Amino acid sequence: MHDAPSPAPRRRFLKKAAAGAAGAGALAAPMLATAQTATLRFQSTWPAKDIFHEYAQDFAKKVNDMAGGRLKIEVLPAGAVVPAFQLLEAVAKGTLDGGHGVMAYHYGKNTALALWGSGPSFGMDANMLLAWHKYGGGEALLADIYKSLNMDVRSFLYGPMPTQPLGWFKKPIARVEDLKGVKFRTVGIAVDVFTEMGAAVNPLPGGEIVPALDRGLIDGAEFNNASSDRVLGFPDVSKVCMLQSFHQSSEQFEILFNGAKYNGLPADMKKIIEHAVEASSSDMSWKAIDRNSKDYIELKTKDGVKFYKTPDAILRAQLAAYDKVVEKKSAENPFFKRVIESQRTFAQRAGAWQKDYGVDMKMAWNHYFARG
Repeated sequence: MHDAPSPAPRRRFLKKAAAGAAGAGALAAPMLATAQTATLRFQSTWPAKDIFHEYAQDFAKKVNDMAGGRLKIEVLPAGAVVPAFQLLEAVAKGTLDGGHGVMAYHYGKNTALALWGSGPSFGMDANMLLAWHKYGGGEALLADIYKSLNMDVRSFLYGPMPTQPLGWFKKPIARVEDLKGVKFRTVGIAVDVFTEMGAAVNPLPGGEIVPALDRGLIDGAEFNNASSDRVLGFPDVSKVCMLQSFHQSSEQFEILFNGAKYNGLPADMKKIIEHAVEASSSDMSWKAIDRNSKDYIELKTKDGVKFYKTPDAILRAQLAAYDKVVEKKSAENPFFKRVIESQRTFAQRAGAWQKDYGVDMKMAWNHYFARG
């Protein structure tokens, strides 16, 4: 049996222990405060003034806000490091740590990549196509394609875009024949679809379209939405815009990370990125509704643009042309065939559900706003 320590030594022991704890805290706090921030340099494929670049910055801010100073994504505009169409290679090689763009811009690497949003997607809207990607096999197919191209990237798809216009022209497009010989800008599978319809297609990045229209290098062009089209200057070079089209009726954005950089992140940072992608997807779709609808009014009232509905005959011709392109590309490219078959299977099931369960919201809108 040991004697209990006297009060004086006990007090000295406790005092030393408290001092040690305080010292450890003093050391720990500065280390935490001065922990080095990992900075990732991203580039978008959009001009700085475009709402699409704003979407890229929105994603970066969500990651930065949640990372607590441990990770910071900086986003540069298109062309700051590489041209827009070279984003994928730049991220894969590590020239950039990441980027923000669309799958159609990779069409030249593998034609199947443009099936993520370039074309009618068997009647799936953009949100449904994202559902296919996440739950219907699209994500695994995309990883296989990038692996076959030796592209060391981690890809996240997000942001269901509204249906894009047929495009901007010198005069209304009333018949399928009106497209024949027209020098037209588009990207992705739409290049082949409009070529099949008789247009002379010239793929251009977003920032080069309006200057090309202004100089007469092209006769018509599509880009994306009222907000982007307005700020990029389309109404300065054309006053005719044809609404509704199947060429990009279900597109979404892609966020890319260099594979090594992404894999080197801690597990919690990867989760922050994953959830920031999903949060950005919702936020982008809500912001698009607000901003696109405002800019649509501005285009009509302040900019004097005349909008016309694309005739059904042209829409049906797009679908027929797309079918021919799909048949040809499927025979040439096994990946193309795999993606098409996967999308078709998902669309048949999910599209039937949406068609049968969904109510015609145009009927309600007309009830309240279109009555004489």
